[in-house]
Amino acid sequence: MPQPKISAVGTFVPSHVLTNTDLEKMVETSDEWILTRTGISERHIAAPDEATSDLAARAASAALAEAGAPASSIDAIIVSTVTPDMFFPATACLVQHKIGATKAWGFDLSAACAGFIFGITTAANLVMAGTQKRVLVIGADTMSRIIDYSDRATCVLFGDGAGAFLIEPSTEEGLGFIGSHNEIDGSGGDSLKMPAGGSRIPSSVDTVQKRLHYVHQDGQAVFKFAVRKTQEACLTVLEKFNLRPEDIKLLVPHQANQRIILAAAERLGLSRDRVVINIGKYGNTTAATIPLATRQALDEGRIQKGDIVLFAAVGAGFTVGASLWRWA
Repeated sequence: MPQPKISAVGTFVPSHVLTNTDLEKMVETSDEWILTRTGISERHIAAPDEATSDLAARAASAALAEAGAPASSIDAIIVSTVTPDMFFPATACLVQHKIGATKAWGFDLSAACAGFIFGITTAANLVMAGTQKRVLVIGADTMSRIIDYSDRATCVLFGDGAGAFLIEPSTEEGLGFIGSHNEIDGSGGDSLKMPAGGSRIPSSVDTVQKRLHYVHQDGQAVFKFAVRKTQEACLTVLEKFNLRPEDIKLLVPHQANQRIILAAAERLGLSRDRVVINIGKYGNTTAATIPLATRQALDEGRIQKGDIVLFAAVGAGFTVGASLWRWA
């Protein structure tokens, strides 16, 4: 059975930056309030002519360039997103065409902030099964398109961005995918959602006037669940493979809120230098946070060959994922 590895990481963020000072002019808030409660200083916002597929394609191309792999060598494309260009066709189809991956099939995966974890788990299993050799997993979201910038509770949190992992068989024994733990808890579905636009509440003049096409969040419920389940998912996957928190070189968590990250790390007994936190520069980019954080950790020399890296995320749904890799 082939052992999957992450052979390349590519990222892309739009050029426009929205700072906390900019938000002070748009909604009743302050730089100090945002920074204290979330850890965010700024976030990148897509231009009017930039959609999720554009961000995703740029990240995918960056990953392929790092690997020195032609797009024609890709067997499958998984795009994790909650902000597709449109309901259909799948954003994966648009990305496939944009990058010229003429031999690839693919699909979109909707698991909100845990979407990238679900995506790399799926890709790893495709490679292990031997049915695919090279799989591109892309986390991409343009959250600015579904954020109500009159709602200070949500508009300060989110940004736009994309990141991609190229996953293929490892050529060295013992390096690559160790295993994962994924779960969902649909009882939390009302705590974080975009109410309208689907088959339950179709789009109408009324839904637009009631601002039902924006993110609606019960912040306290999400915060409590995220802290508890991030820790639980990490411990579950570690125990499954006879590992302990001290065996982990680096935790790369979803970047939803700095307080969530630090609380979960403390519960796991991990010092701050073993946790990647870059929410200050990007905000919550939903499915893109983990590849963006991984790219930064690599650029800073914080991940070396043979290191055990733990990815973890909790998202709307609720969705929960933790994934272990020995870096190859």
